[in-house]
Amino acid sequence: MPSTTSGRFLRRAALIGAALLAVTVAGCGSADDSTTPAATTSASASAAAGVLGVVDPWVKAADKGMTAAFGTLVNDGDADVTITGAATEVSPMELHEMTMQDGKMVMQPKQGGIVVKAHSRATLEPGGDHLMLMNIARPVKAGDELSFTLTFADGRTQTFSAVAKPFTGAQETYAPGHGDSPMPEMSTSPTA
Repeated sequence: MPSTTSGRFLRRAALIGAALLAVTVAGCGSADDSTTPAATTSASASAAAGVLGVVDPWVKAADKGMTAAFGTLVNDGDADVTITGAATEVSPMELHEMTMQDGKMVMQPKQGGIVVKAHSRATLEPGGDHLMLMNIARPVKAGDELSFTLTFADGRTQTFSAVAKPFTGAQETYAPGHGDSPMPEMSTSPTA
């Protein structure tokens, strides 16, 4: 059964990454210190604690206005995890989704947060759920590394970092009354 074998492999890989992260955190001082290696690890957290792994996080480079963060969220725990908020020093943030309204896809806040089911993954991607930076205070240039903090429904938080990459793609607009202007074109993958 290939799918069972690959699922077990992915779970093992995530647990190994979580164990390495735990060792790194133990040797690096306060978890609140965003300069520690734990804050810059792209696959983070332990399933036992119910915190998500964040795989291949990235941010769309932008000079002004709005941009978004993407990646894959991995929940190896036995309970669903709900992200209710996100924060970064560069901009106020919202959890967003794409939805069909009046025959076109529009971007809007995701009511109820982003749920990652137990023993599964959720993908943050252009054209789908994503972490929206609403009004960046400074340009986010390709190669910049930004720190993000996720807030979960149970009050826990988790910090991860993501590198900015340039890309273009599908035209996305806001739901009526939300956002100041249409989001620039987005594609499904960044340019390396």
